Amino acid sequence: MADDSFIREVNEELRSEQMKSIWRRFGPILMGGAVALVLGTAGMVGYQHWSDSRASASGDKFLAALDLAAEGKNDEALAALDDLEKTGYGSYPVLARLRAAAVLAEKGDAAAAVAAFDKVAADNGVPSQLRDVARLRAAYLLVDSGSYEDVASRVETLSADGHPMRGSAREALGLAAWKAGRFDDAFKLFDQLANDNLVPANIRQRANTMLDLMRGAGVAAQG
Repeated sequence: MADDSFIREVNEELRSEQMKSIWRRFGPILMGGAVALVLGTAGMVGYQHWSDSRASASGDKFLAALDLAAEGKNDEALAALDDLEKTGYGSYPVLARLRAAAVLAEKGDAAAAVAAFDKVAADNGVPSQLRDVARLRAAYLLVDSGSYEDVASRVETLSADGHPMRGSAREALGLAAWKAGRFDDAFKLFDQLANDNLVPANIRQRANTMLDLMRGAGVAAQG
C-alpha cells in the first residue's frame, strides 16, 4: 500500500511538472491570444461606434444643408455642402456633390450645374447608380440649355431596354427630340414610354400628354 501511495504521489508530481512545463511554453501564447481577442472585440465595438457617430454627424450636416437650400439660402447651402464633401463620412460626400449641383441649377447657373453633374458621372470612385443619376440630372438640364446630341451623349446608354432608369432617360431624349424638331424620334420615345408598364406611372402619364400634344399639333400620326 505504501508503494502504491508513493507511486501515486510521484505520478501527480510528474503531471504537475508537465503542466508547468506546458504552461511555460504555451501560456504566453494562450494569454496573448486571449488578450488579442478581447482587444479585437473592443476594437470592433469602438470602430462601429466611431463609424456610427461619424455617419450620424454627416447626416445631420446634410439635413442642415438641405434646410438651407429649401429656405433659398443657396450660397450658405453650397458652403455647407462643400464642407460636407471634404469632411463627410460614407456616401455623404457624394450626396453633397449631387445636391450642390442641384443648388447651382436652382440658382440659374445651368452650365455650372451640368459641369458638376458631369464631374460626378465621370468619377469611377462613385457608385454606378449615383453616376447614372448624375447623367440623368445633367441631361434634363440640357433639354433646355443644350442640344439633342448633348442629351443623348449622357443618357442614350441608360435608355436601353431593361435598364432600370430607361423611363427617365427616354423622357429626357424625347423632350430633347421634340425641342430639336425630331418629331418622329420624339413620338417613338414617348410611345415606348406610354406602353411600358414597368415605367413609373407619372412618366407614362407625361408621355401620353406629349403624344396628345404632338397629335394635336399635327406632327404625329393620329391613333
